[in-house]
Amino acid sequence: MALSLCYSSFLSYLLLSVLLCREATSISHHHHHHHELKSIHFTLFQHETINKTAYLIVNGVAGPSTSQTTTPFGTLYVFQDPLTLKPNSNSKIVGTAEGTSITSSLNGLQSISTVKITLMMNHYKGSISVVGGTHNTKPSNHPVVGGTGDFLFVQGYVTSSPVDLSGITVTYKIQFHLYWPPYAIPSHPK
Repeated sequence: MALSLCYSSFLSYLLLSVLLCREATSISHHHHHHHELKSIHFTLFQHETINKTAYLIVNGVAGPSTSQTTTPFGTLYVFQDPLTLKPNSNSKIVGTAEGTSITSSLNGLQSISTVKITLMMNHYKGSISVVGGTHNTKPSNHPVVGGTGDFLFVQGYVTSSPVDLSGITVTYKIQFHLYWPPYAIPSHPK
């Protein structure tokens, strides 16, 4: 009986060792194929002023009236807004967000946006193109679909969050989460 228990314990130990060894090999194998990506994360602020940096081009169909947060379904507007380092519109301008947006929800709170973000920062210069759905009063993630200059081949996403929706100028916090694949290295690495 004691010999059988000892043999059973030995087999259990041997089986556990083999399984752990296979798991370690699997994990090690996985790491060999995982490449570390160059990335940067930063925040800027977009300032949009109706009839100064943003214009309504086509008024949508009947629905909610136009306000700081809603536009009628089908409304098309274009914008060329400054991007600053701080929420204050008088802070240093380091870029421009220019694009179009079409109201895509019947309640007037959501739109489909395409934006070219041109950046002129100390270590990075170029543009990032994003596209996606925007909610006018909640944070929205937009995938990066391309880039130029130092942002050539960049991947990632941009999060747009409303900061101040009162008054004629609305302010959005724009958070950048950018990654370069191993074959594309920015010309001005930090």
